[in-house]
Amino acid sequence: MSDERTQQMPTLEKESTTGGGGNDLEQATSAAAYDPGGPREAGGRAGRFWSLRRVPAGIVALLLLAAAGLLLYDVAAVRAGEPAMAWRRTLADELATTAVNDTKILAAASLVTLLGVWLISLAVTPGKRGLLQMRREHAVVRAGLERSAAGLVLRDRAMQVSGVQSVRVAVGRRKVRAHARAHFRDLHEVRGDLDSALGDGIRQLGLARQPGLSVHVRRPKKG
Repeated sequence: MSDERTQQMPTLEKESTTGGGGNDLEQATSAAAYDPGGPREAGGRAGRFWSLRRVPAGIVALLLLAAAGLLLYDVAAVRAGEPAMAWRRTLADELATTAVNDTKILAAASLVTLLGVWLISLAVTPGKRGLLQMRREHAVVRAGLERSAAGLVLRDRAMQVSGVQSVRVAVGRRKVRAHARAHFRDLHEVRGDLDSALGDGIRQLGLARQPGLSVHVRRPKKG
C-alpha cells in the first residue's frame, strides 16, 4: 500500500467579474503561500529611524526668536522713556476688556492647542515612514532601505515570471501588495510563481521586519 500524505495547499480564489464593457476577467488572489517569519537579528533590535525635523524646528525657533527680540526691544524702549509700541498697547487693552468666552479668544486658544499637539506629535514620533529597517548583523551598524527602491527590486523580480505582462508592486511597512496582469498561462500557475519569486525577493532584502505578501493576478481587459 502506498504511503499517502496530505499537504495543505495555498488558498486560491478564482473569480469571474463583469467589467463595464461586458468582458469577463479571471482573477487569482493569494496571501497564504508566503511566510513572513525570518531569523532573529544577531546585532540587536533594529529600531525605527528618527527624523531630525529640521524644517518644523527651524520655523518654530525663528518665530520664537523674532517674537522674543521684538518684545525685548519694546521693553528696552519703554525703560529708556519711549512709549510702548501700538501693538502691545492694543493687545493689553484687548486682554483687559475681552471676556474669556469670546469667540476670538476661543479661536486663538484652539489654534495654539492644535499647534502644540502637532509639535508634540512631531517630537514623540520617529517619522521617516518611507525608510524600512534592515537586519542588524553588527551592533554598531544600522542600515535602511527606501520603500520605493524595494518596490523597484520586487517589480523587476515579478516581471521575470513567465506570463506576466505588467505588474504594480506597492511596498508598505506591514505588507507588500502586487497586482499583476497575465496574458498567457493559467492564472493560478502565474500566481504561484509570483508568490515564490516575490517571497524570495522579500527575504533577500534583508529587512528586520519582513512584511506580509498579497498577490493579485488577472487577465488584461480585451479591447
